[in-house]
This record gives sequence, structure tokens and C-alpha cells, in this order.
Amino acid sequence: MQSLGFSQEAKIVTRTSKLMGSRFEITLVTVQEKATLHLDTAQKEIERIERLISSWDPNSETSQINRNAGIRPVKVSLELFGLIERCIQISKITQGAFDISYAALDPVWVFDGSMKTLPSPEQLQASVAYINYKEIQLDAINNTVFLPKKGMKIGFGAVGKGYAADATKKHLQSMGIKAGIINASGDLTTWGKKPDGTDWQVGISNPENPSKVFSWFPVKDAAVATSGNYEKYVTLNGKRYSHIIDPRSGMPVLGIKSVTVFAPNGELADAFATAVFIMGIDVGINTISQLPGMLCIIVDATNKIHHSPNIQWATPEK
Repeated sequence: MQSLGFSQEAKIVTRTSKLMGSRFEITLVTVQEKATLHLDTAQKEIERIERLISSWDPNSETSQINRNAGIRPVKVSLELFGLIERCIQISKITQGAFDISYAALDPVWVFDGSMKTLPSPEQLQASVAYINYKEIQLDAINNTVFLPKKGMKIGFGAVGKGYAADATKKHLQSMGIKAGIINASGDLTTWGKKPDGTDWQVGISNPENPSKVFSWFPVKDAAVATSGNYEKYVTLNGKRYSHIIDPRSGMPVLGIKSVTVFAPNGELADAFATAVFIMGIDVGINTISQLPGMLCIIVDATNKIHHSPNIQWATPEK
């Protein structure tokens, strides 16, 4: 116990809240008298990130960038500038499978039950014309972001929860919290160990029954994110179309049920879970295998499991 740096009174405390439109479960190892303070701090940090990156909040820096597409560059915080810069790097690595300018497709695919017909090829073509991470203009001297075409939009739906979890973890560590998990609807960022010295464990959901786990994995100072076609989808003409859309074609991805990525931080795990889903099994595994500290598990449409080398399967907790 002492080797982990915990006091004898340290225990696991948990709070579940709806944040960023998702279910966040914050789990910390702390003393009882400071539990509320630490949980409040974590929640406030996630809310701060949401105000920064939300494209639904008209006052966010992201909304300002989108509103000024084709008009003028927008000066942003160093934090948002850095996030956009890293997203563009991920876009390059994935050859556009991940692209924060995908948000131009938001009006085309709607997953709230109101969508009754497939978008026309003309609609898709018109929207995809505004998607291209290469056109996002960053000025590191003036800290500005410019979308050169009116109609271009950026969105952080495929990376925002992971980034929020990372930022919250970093903030809590600066306060002396030595262990915890930020769980954003199944996308987890962890640090430290449980008070008894054991590793945190993450369960990988069965896409056929998301409430059931098909395997458990220990997670040591790392992050895990899963993208699944069962999370949000629309059924049209008897066919399921998931919310995971290839920004290069404008069409939802078929042939894969879920992708789970293990990475050094939540931002990478979140972004690459989406990217691998879009890249497909062979290209996705090949890409992940070349990135240090990253692993992936893919469940295809026939429930066959594919994975990157060196995955260590764990037995379920008793």
C-alpha cells in the first residue's frame, strides 16, 4: 500500500454525470473528506473542455471557426490550436479516414429517429466537397484557424471525449490524485492502480449484446476507446447504417461491428478507434501495428475477431 503512495484512508469513489452529451463515470482513489472536491474538479474540467470544443455551443471557439468559414481566420487559444494541429497529424497518418472537417456531413445523416430516406448521391457529393483536412489553414504565429470555404465545418465528435478525459486526468494528477479512471461512455483513460495494488481492468463489449463483456484486459496508465455500429444508427429499407461515416465518401462504414483501440492517451485511442473502423481490417491493423504503444481489436460483421500482434487476452474478473 505504501509503495503506491496511498494513505491508509484512500478509497475508490465514483460519480456518474451526463457531460458532453454522454455518460461520464469519474472514478478516483482519494480520501473520503476530499472526494466531493476532487469529483467536482473533474466534472468542471470536462465542462470546460466542452465549452471549448462544442460545435453546438454558439459561444465556443469551435463555433466561431465554423461561423467564419470562407470569411476570416479566427484567433483561438493555444489549447484548441494544439488539438487541431494534432488532429491534422492523425488525418495524415490515416490518409483522411479521420478528418475533423467531417462535420459538413452533420445535416446529411441524422441519427435521432427523424431520418426516413437515404441521402441522394447529389447531397453526399455536395457535402463531401467541403471535407478536406488539407484545406484547414493554421497560422502558428498568430494562433489563428481558417476554413477557406463557406460551408466547411470542424467537429470533435471522434476525439473530444478522449481529449476531455486526458485533460481531466492531467488536472487531477496536478492536484495529487495518484489513481483513477475517466470513463466517457466506455472510452477510458486510466492512471495509477487500485488501492490494493491491482491494475484497473476494462471489459470489451460484445457487439451482439453490448451489456455483455467478451474479454477483460488490464490497463496500466493508458487509454481504451471503442467505436461500434451498435451505438448510434438508422435503419432504412431494412438495412442498418451506423454513425461511423467515411469522410471521403460520405457513407457509413459496413463490414465491421466494433473497433477497440488501446493507446497511451485518450485522444489517440478515441481518434484511432474511429479511423481504424473506416480504414478497414487489414489497413487498420497494419497502421496500428506501426504506432508505438498502440493495439487494436476488431470484430467484423460475421463476429470474427481480428487483432494486432501482441494482444494479451485476460480472463474475466471474479
